[in-house]
Amino acid sequence: MTTKSAAAAARATVYGYPRQGPNRELKKAIEGYWKGRVSAEALRATAVELRAANWRQLADAGIHEVPTGDFSLYDHVLDTTVMVGAIPARHREALAADALDGYFAMARGTQDVAPLEMTKWFDTNYHYLVPELGPDTAFTADALKQVAELEEALALGLAARPVLVGPVTYLLLAKPAPGVAADFDPLTLLDRLLPVYAEVLADLRAAGAEWVQLDEPALVQDRTPAELNAATRAYRDLGGLADRPKLLVASYFDRLGEALPVLAKAPVEGLALDFTGPAAANVEALAAVGGLPGRRLVAGVVDGRNIWVNDLEKSLSTLGTLLGLADHVDVSASCSLLHVPLDSAAEKDVDPQILRWLAFARQKTAEIVTLAKGLSKGTDTIAGELAANRAALVSRANSPVTRDPAVRSRAAAVSDADARRSQPYAERAVTQRARLGLPLLPTTTIGSFPQTSELRTARADLRTGVIDAAGYEERIRAEIQQVISYQEKAGLDVLVHGEAERNDMVQYFAEQLTGYLATQHGWVQSYGTRYVRPPILAGDISRPDAMTVRWTTYAQSLTPKPVKGMLTGPVTMLAWSYVRDDQPLADTARQVALALRDEVADLEAAGTAVIQVDEPALRETLPLRAADHPAYLAWATEAFRLTTGGVRPDTQIHTHMCYAEFGDIVQAIDDLDADVISLEAARSHMQVARELAAHGYPREAGPGVWDIHSPRVPSAEEAAALLRTGLDAIPAERLWVNPDCGLKTRAWPETRASLENLVTAARAVRGELSGS
Repeated sequence: MTTKSAAAAARATVYGYPRQGPNRELKKAIEGYWKGRVSAEALRATAVELRAANWRQLADAGIHEVPTGDFSLYDHVLDTTVMVGAIPARHREALAADALDGYFAMARGTQDVAPLEMTKWFDTNYHYLVPELGPDTAFTADALKQVAELEEALALGLAARPVLVGPVTYLLLAKPAPGVAADFDPLTLLDRLLPVYAEVLADLRAAGAEWVQLDEPALVQDRTPAELNAATRAYRDLGGLADRPKLLVASYFDRLGEALPVLAKAPVEGLALDFTGPAAANVEALAAVGGLPGRRLVAGVVDGRNIWVNDLEKSLSTLGTLLGLADHVDVSASCSLLHVPLDSAAEKDVDPQILRWLAFARQKTAEIVTLAKGLSKGTDTIAGELAANRAALVSRANSPVTRDPAVRSRAAAVSDADARRSQPYAERAVTQRARLGLPLLPTTTIGSFPQTSELRTARADLRTGVIDAAGYEERIRAEIQQVISYQEKAGLDVLVHGEAERNDMVQYFAEQLTGYLATQHGWVQSYGTRYVRPPILAGDISRPDAMTVRWTTYAQSLTPKPVKGMLTGPVTMLAWSYVRDDQPLADTARQVALALRDEVADLEAAGTAVIQVDEPALRETLPLRAADHPAYLAWATEAFRLTTGGVRPDTQIHTHMCYAEFGDIVQAIDDLDADVISLEAARSHMQVARELAAHGYPREAGPGVWDIHSPRVPSAEEAAALLRTGLDAIPAERLWVNPDCGLKTRAWPETRASLENLVTAARAVRGELSGS
């Protein structure tokens, strides 16, 4: 490490922080507002209180510069859409009438107006609202939110740095608006957008901003020369402004590659780079371009996406190398801490031995502060922290929790034949159709039905002892009876048991598998007010007992119609958990797949004719660089086939994916060899159906005709129109009719109305096809 004085001014900072509050106060306030129980003023007051609490907590921990603008009532990309005035025409009236209601209408839609499309934020499980742009889009600056939040932080006496989505990333995330030609490139609007960013920067400077962070994570992906030229032009223009704060351009989630020379040459005062995982390559790349002489480097050396304690000595070594590459090196997490829970100290039920291995947002903040102190004042000043950290790392590495020889032996013995069905699809389809006897355009749902307050209360009552296990099971049995009865009356063809007993599609299984650790308070935002508690994959995985057979067979006993067995696939079990960082993901995926394979075998043995293995995360986990795709897709598709490859030809295997861009993984979808795939398609207007057709996808598919992430009820005519669009791409004998996703978050009234419209639409289109 270089001399202590060279790093004397190293500061600690973060790019963003969890928004929800320690008890999900933001979720409760927003949902209360939607239901009319919380006023707009009360909602805004809650938001102000949460922001202030976050900033004080960061400052008290030793963070020298807090982020502002990262807090959102729904989504930070939607906030950017408002900031630049890119409001879709269908939402302008609502936004003009009431800014808050119009904002939520863009996010969730109304009965009369569809929301913005929603998809995954790079390779995370966070969802953003996709901007809709066209050649006629007129941008106008509205920095009210960004300025107000900066002023709140400054009023508390804090050094604050506004964080904005950068203009290049914003345009690269956008899509052509409805009615705009599909080949329209939003990046052609850059010259129109930059003056708006210039105005926002000037407003923030006037409000007291010394620095503004512009996030450009899209630049870590493979980019064309034209896109790199756009980034060059954007930061040449913004850097050349006379009236602006200092600019810190940030990237994260992967290595910058060919975009690093672009940013290194840009006339900005600093860069914030990720140096964790594959992004560790940024160290050598930065040295290769001559570093950042005379400028600031914010070094993301603490993993902002996983929950394991940092290796402080390794991070200090990286920081020591970086000291020679920039005028000033500060310390941060690799990305916003939005992607991790708030505080591991709240987990009172976790074994203290394991708890010392974990670092949530508060603990990561402490690690950042420790590293900044060690970098500035020398490692002697953090000797105690280094010793405790070293002991935690050794404890985890040597713990019997992490290794099971039987699991490892079984995984090592897997052969290629284990991951293949015994017959090709064309032959299987004949036997499946004979067994199931389904009509043309069969109707089904994705799996879950509404999780009512009564169900949540029953689970809480079981935990607190208000009811015993027998009372809880009676409640679940009654719910399954209701769900099966409703589906029969509605006319659905393939039924589900509704998943009343499941708290979450990953957590439910994780709690029954060895090697997983569940949290009680580890909430993380997925989208809007939807929060999940990702389990922690701490050790080798096995399945002690059957997990789903009991309730699936009970549901089947209530109806002559087929009831799907419902499982979460191995890739999604990894993607929506905090995974091990001490072995390759492929090894962990194989262990999970073998555990699920046992469950599939038990379901089939119990008479289940249709088994759905959901993989909504297959696309989101795709590496951001194309060079890394083949290796990932090889083990990901093998894991799915290993889960399902042992079933008989007449057992129909379904899978499901949602809210991602599927066009670049259609071959991988084909390689799964599932008999039926259901996919999100309503918000994207059947785009995925066209992508499947262009690929020549040979199996059955159900592109969704009901966007379940909006409270609006689609009419039968609307569903039928989407279905006809689907038929333009997929033959009727291979087309299914279903919602986009599970119905867990919906209420019963809209569920009933929407499903009845879905069945009506299917019957109408069947009639058109038969000429009756």
